[in-house]
Amino acid sequence: MGDQEYGIDPQRLSDYAEEICDARKMGTEICIVIGGGNIFRGIQGAASGMDRVQGDYMGMLATVINSLALQAELNKKGVPTALLTSFEIGPVAELMSSKKAIQYLSEKKVVIASGGTGNPYFTTDTASVLRALEVKAQVFLKGTRVDGIYTADPEKDPNATKYETLHFGEAIEKKLKVMDLTAFAMCEENKLPIYVFDMDTQGNLLKVLQGEKIGTLVN
Repeated sequence: MGDQEYGIDPQRLSDYAEEICDARKMGTEICIVIGGGNIFRGIQGAASGMDRVQGDYMGMLATVINSLALQAELNKKGVPTALLTSFEIGPVAELMSSKKAIQYLSEKKVVIASGGTGNPYFTTDTASVLRALEVKAQVFLKGTRVDGIYTADPEKDPNATKYETLHFGEAIEKKLKVMDLTAFAMCEENKLPIYVFDMDTQGNLLKVLQGEKIGTLVN
């Protein structure tokens, strides 16, 4: 959203695309999953009386819109991309499969996986972890508004302190809201490390890939 109340901010979109371009130049294979909350959140729709299943499908379609926008911006910058989605939407994307995604990554394309898991009642966090496991990712990078995981919400509690590293068990025990529990449990079970960092500060993605400790590692 950037500074807007909803929708897609062209400047923020361009900034994200630049970050991805720089990361790709390092030789990194990148698979991206984007949420759709800037357009529609299924759970908020349900809270206001909408059918939860219908709302979740609307949210999944919102992720496709964001993914199309990112693909267009990356293509404009000369970056080859492949847009995959969890349900049939022939004119704009191919159906997601791990084999296809891995093939595109080996061809040095940035893979954008949209449409969530394709099922209601699952968050974008869960979809992201699922895709990370499918492409055999080495690490799951969670870009947020906050520069890591804190003892409390740093936007509400000025005394909150940041963790540099955490064990999965410690995060569960302390009820730290890293991601939703389904996604978190999938990471723990499959030993997929999570790195949480601030994606809204330009240059941060490159810093993470270069090993700078600017966020929180959960492993």
